[in-house]
Amino acid sequence: MSRILIAEDEPRISSFIEKGLRASGLATTVVASGVQALAMARSGEFDLMILDIGLPELDGFTVLHALRSGSVDLPVLILTARDGIDDTVAGLRGGADDYMSKPFRFDELLARVQRRLRTPSQTVGANVLTHNGISLDLHTRRLHCDGNATDLTAREFTLVQMFLTHPGQVLSREQILSHVWGYDYEPGSNIVETYIRYLRRKLGPDRIETVRGMGYRLRD
Repeated sequence: MSRILIAEDEPRISSFIEKGLRASGLATTVVASGVQALAMARSGEFDLMILDIGLPELDGFTVLHALRSGSVDLPVLILTARDGIDDTVAGLRGGADDYMSKPFRFDELLARVQRRLRTPSQTVGANVLTHNGISLDLHTRRLHCDGNATDLTAREFTLVQMFLTHPGQVLSREQILSHVWGYDYEPGSNIVETYIRYLRRKLGPDRIETVRGMGYRLRD
């Protein structure tokens, strides 16, 4: 299991990222300062770091410079509210492997993380998720169910991908909201129920099971 270091000092955002990555099968550790981020990144225990620039004690640029000048080649994805071209160029020239600005969509963040984690031996077949007569092409973003091809909206695609990554596992409504709609979702909305209904029309009524009081599960 890949281990992700999340260096983010805003609890709401770090919790959102952590929940989403764990729901996608990744192990996570969260730190809230540059000093902690640097120490943990040097430990050799992680496969990638998501790094906020505006950290206390040491900012993200300083952490990145210290890592690269010390020959630490841990992949680093910068995630920050600073979206100016100068900051982007500084981050990439400083040794970052990728750069995203806030606000962001979790599915894009996950795709970038997975791309950086993927090794050459994992590339073959990595673009297609399959389970029990369902296949999802991550490149074309098309769903094939029992031999029939179906187009998906962006939200439907992310939701199907989430279920196919965790077949047989109960996914709570909160997990789905956080993963698919991001940290600015409206908790009282019935959007999850609406999209589950959409997917049942495309997958068949019995493939996604409602587990009363817990959430939803893609049947094995």
